[in-house]
Amino acid sequence: MLDHNNPEIKFAIEAVRSASLLVKTVQAEMVSPALTKDDRSPVSVADFAAQALIGHLLAESYPQDALIGEEDSASLQAPGQRGTLERITSFITRTAPDATPDLVCDWIDRGSSESASRYWTLDPIDGTKGFLRGDQYAVALALVYDGKVQIGVLGCPQLDIGHSEGVLLAAARDLGAWVFPLDGTPLQGKPSSRQISVSQQSDPILARLMRSFESGHTNVSQIDIFAEKLGIKAEPVRMDSQAKYAVLASGGGEIYLRLLSSQRPDYREKVWDQAAGSIIVEEAGGRVTDLDGKPLDFTQGRTLALNRGICASNGSLHVQTLKTLEMIGV
Repeated sequence: MLDHNNPEIKFAIEAVRSASLLVKTVQAEMVSPALTKDDRSPVSVADFAAQALIGHLLAESYPQDALIGEEDSASLQAPGQRGTLERITSFITRTAPDATPDLVCDWIDRGSSESASRYWTLDPIDGTKGFLRGDQYAVALALVYDGKVQIGVLGCPQLDIGHSEGVLLAAARDLGAWVFPLDGTPLQGKPSSRQISVSQQSDPILARLMRSFESGHTNVSQIDIFAEKLGIKAEPVRMDSQAKYAVLASGGGEIYLRLLSSQRPDYREKVWDQAAGSIIVEEAGGRVTDLDGKPLDFTQGRTLALNRGICASNGSLHVQTLKTLEMIGV
C-alpha cells in the first residue's frame, strides 16, 4: 500500500497535482481555436510555470535536494521576453502569492543541477504538441537516490483511467503503483485510489504496441519491422508523452519502445523523460530496460548515458521483445 504519510510520497503527489492543475489552467485560458499553428506561447508559459512552481515547492520542503529539470530561465531573461515572464509570474501568483519575476527565474533554475547522489527530476510538460492540440501530455516528477528511481508521479490531465477529469499515477519502490483522480475528488461510486497492474497478455499476436504521433524521438520504420517480425496483429495505441507509461502500467497496452532515430544514432534519453514512468510500470508488474536489456542507469547526470533507447513491456513479453529487436539489428 502506498504510504500517504511518507513525506516524500506526499510531497511528490501534491507537487505534481498542483503543477498539473496549474498547467490545465494555462491551457484553458491560453489555448484557443484561433491559436496559429506555430504559436507555442501557451506551452512555453505552462512549461516554465510548472517548473517554477515545483522548484518553489521543493525549495520549501527539501531545500538541500538537487533538481534536474528540463528548463532554465535564460531564454526568459533575453530581450523582448519580459512579457512572457510576467505572464508566467501572474499564473504562479495564484498558487504562490509572493512570486516575482526574479523569484520565478530562481525557482526555474533550481532545475539546472547536473547530478547528485539524491535528486528529483522533472519534466514540466512531456508532450508539448499534445498539450497544444488538447491531447495527451504529462507532468512527470521522480525522486532518485542510490542510483535508482524511488518515487515517481505522473499527472495526466487528459487521461481517463476510471476518472474522467484526468488522473495522477504514483509509485514508490516496493509499494506498488496507484491511480488517483487529478483534482483529489473521487467520482461518485468510485474509490479515491486504486492499485494498478499491467496486462497479463503473453501472446505477441495480441500485443498492443504503444506508438507516438510524433516521430522525432524514435525510429518509426524499425518499429514497423519489429511489429511485423514479432507477428503483432493488434491495433497500436497511439499517444504522445509519458502518458504511454501510464496506459501500459494500467493494462491498456503491452509494449513501448524508444528506438534510436537514424538521424540521431548517438542520442541518449534524458532522465526526466523516463524516471517517473519507468518506476510506475515496474511497480505495476512490468519491466523497463534499455534496448540491450540493461537496467536504466540514473547515475550519469542529465542523460541515461550508459543506456541505448528504451524497451518497456508488461513483463510477459519482454524477453521476446528483446530477442526480436536483436534479430532485426536494433
